Amino acid sequence: MDQDPAVALRPEDAGLRLTVLGAGAPYAVPDRACSGYLVQGGRAAVWVDTGPGTLAPLQRFTALETLSAVWISHLHADHAADLLGAWYALGLCGVTRTAPLPVYAPRGCAERLAGYFAEPGTAFLDKAFRFHELADGREDDADGLRLLTRAVEHDVEAFGLRVEYGGSVLAYTGDSAPCPALEELGSGADLLLSEAGDGRTAPEGVRRHLTPEEAGALARRAGARSLLLTHLATGLAAEDAVRRASDGFGGPVNSAEEGRTYGVVADPASVPL
Repeated sequence: MDQDPAVALRPEDAGLRLTVLGAGAPYAVPDRACSGYLVQGGRAAVWVDTGPGTLAPLQRFTALETLSAVWISHLHADHAADLLGAWYALGLCGVTRTAPLPVYAPRGCAERLAGYFAEPGTAFLDKAFRFHELADGREDDADGLRLLTRAVEHDVEAFGLRVEYGGSVLAYTGDSAPCPALEELGSGADLLLSEAGDGRTAPEGVRRHLTPEEAGALARRAGARSLLLTHLATGLAAEDAVRRASDGFGGPVNSAEEGRTYGVVADPASVPL
């Protein structure tokens, strides 16, 4: 595949881009990792969701030593488990950074990670990670990427993300049932990365995920320029998900391909690099 000219620029001049490290759920299978994405702009690189199987491909595109931050939408294992592998690299195996890696995650993330080692407290994690607790409306800067966090509707505390850089906008739903915060996150986004996990109501009456139709309708209402579907329900074929989302959107729809980088540009469609 020909390389897009944007990737040939100096790193500090490169625009906002999304690399899919994993798009599967709820567990990793051969050739398909769980949820994980690398968001880059200029010299910034943020690992968004650390699902099982995503640490290895992450290192094809960037290094843990220079990663700007980690952002985790919620603490279900299919979105967070590979943070443990990153701890082994940074905390135990000699991969060194000039400062601890910032980790933006829901409350309790450090305690959950520490529990794996049966250690008293979480202080031992500080040599590798610096934890920041996510909250609705939180804004952060990660080496020039503006990160806006909004609380969304799931069966645990969960968040969606809006990333802005150089006039371009990427929005990510995380795992969520339909809710107003998703439209705010996706408002005018150049690329909306939306889950299409399953729209059924759980036995306890809780909605956890979006259907492809709801993802398409969300993109339309938010005024997103293009839609990329991820975290598809088990047994849902990508082509079916795209077809169903397209009916409610009217703009470009694709399913996330692992290992592919998408340019997030002010254009009617995301640009595969």
